[in-house]
Amino acid sequence: MGKDNVVENLASFETHPSKYKHWKLSFAGEVATLSMDVQEEGGLRAQDYVLKQNSYDLGVDLELNDAIQRLRFEHPEVRCVVVTSLKDRIFCAGANIFMLGSSSHPFKVNFCKYTNETRLALEDASQHSGLKALCALNGTAAGGGYELALACDEILLIDDGNSAVSLPEVPLLGVLPGTGGLTRVVDKRKVRRDQADFFCTTAEGIKGKRAVEWRLVDQVVPRSKFPQVVAERAKALAAQSDRPSDGKGLVLEPLSPKVTAEGAEYRFVSLRLQPKDRLAVLTVRGPDAGPPADASGITCDAWSLRAFRELDDALLRLRINHLDVGTVLLKTEGDAQKVLQWDSFLEKQKGHWLGREVLHLVKRSLKRLDVTAKTLYGIVEPGSCFAGSLAELLLAADRSYMLDDAERPVSIELGPLNAGALPMPNGLSRLATRMLGTPGKVKEILAHTGPFDAAAALAAGLVTFTPDELDWDDELRVAIEERASLSPDALTGMEANLRFAGPETMETKIFGRLTAWQNWIFQRPNAVGEKGALTLYGQAGVRPHFDMRRT
Repeated sequence: MGKDNVVENLASFETHPSKYKHWKLSFAGEVATLSMDVQEEGGLRAQDYVLKQNSYDLGVDLELNDAIQRLRFEHPEVRCVVVTSLKDRIFCAGANIFMLGSSSHPFKVNFCKYTNETRLALEDASQHSGLKALCALNGTAAGGGYELALACDEILLIDDGNSAVSLPEVPLLGVLPGTGGLTRVVDKRKVRRDQADFFCTTAEGIKGKRAVEWRLVDQVVPRSKFPQVVAERAKALAAQSDRPSDGKGLVLEPLSPKVTAEGAEYRFVSLRLQPKDRLAVLTVRGPDAGPPADASGITCDAWSLRAFRELDDALLRLRINHLDVGTVLLKTEGDAQKVLQWDSFLEKQKGHWLGREVLHLVKRSLKRLDVTAKTLYGIVEPGSCFAGSLAELLLAADRSYMLDDAERPVSIELGPLNAGALPMPNGLSRLATRMLGTPGKVKEILAHTGPFDAAAALAAGLVTFTPDELDWDDELRVAIEERASLSPDALTGMEANLRFAGPETMETKIFGRLTAWQNWIFQRPNAVGEKGALTLYGQAGVRPHFDMRRT
């Protein structure tokens, strides 16, 4: 099947351990084991490729993401997760090359973005939730398999004379590691640049003592001692955690949106599609009731948890299933004061493990919005409730419009979560990023009591434009039509450059490089042309032909 004919739409981005095809999740007190056992014929497009050697596609990573999320919410007693393989002498061969070769370019890039976010979620769990991760490489880890290992706190490699770690994309495929491998090697593992250069151009990888000396793994262990050392290191990592041994987990129930050709309808989120205009309207509704007395009263339907889980799912639908949508109008509906009540509740309950988990889920969902390759316009109109955590949607927008009409007044109101509890990938709050040129205004804005009307919001810099009732419809229409006329490629590059002002972090490097490198290299003939390395991979006796001009 040619890549132009591939059906890549997914019916659901949710799963459950009872439905896993490719992972096994087991528990032993404070240690959980997440074992990779990819079913070769279980790919999302099984007619196009076979998932040999624990290679993976998006379906494998959807399960991995689900497992990480459930460990955080449903198993607070787990303090360390061991990531390993059930296959002998192979941990993971990385992203399936034939899946990549038969996929459209937009799907490849969105696939890489999702796998990066999943690995970042694993790192976030360690940093903010006390869920430590140990990667037990009982066999070779190549490409994305090694990149998964890099996301863990420690890496143990079996010393059997054959098992190695490698990032072979450059010598084998003419592309780059797509899920943060280069960045994590030098920024996180702090591998010396010259050694990293050799490592990333050596298809067979590095094993044994050299892998430890070069900081590529933390320890190599003989096969006879491997289970024992894994257990010892898992116990040591678990001792660093503050997760409660007696905490009662919260089961994450299915979201079960109503999906039609017109979009998707959730309890608190609506996704409405306008394909003719390459437009989507994404509306988040505020809570219909106040928060519980304390974190023990948080249920799966608690507003902050459910609404942002729904937002997360809707964003994935936009990315994977609706590639032609170029502009997303961000809207809200509801009672602003109830939103602020929930935000205050989370702020007060952040010391409780479950309150903490909900807060970090809200943060991760907003980060997924930040790196979504769609134009984002915030729309403040009658009935809006851009307050607190929902005001973050407005601050995340590339541009915002707020109606200035005395007869139909609208407002924006900030709260405790806008001061830094929900940082962007650059480590700053969206408000601080917005006010990078006038940092003194951040305190001034946060000190403002009560809501901002249109004039005050414009003066404070919280919105871009405040058309009156006479100009409102025309100004929005022109803004949307003009955006639709511009090159999607140029807009993706522009938005990715403008959104993350301020300090560079490992996270912004990963997504910035993904936007630039993969959007460019995945399109080049050297990789995907008729004689490109990725196109010809696996064809015996055929070698790629490279255009040798450096650009």
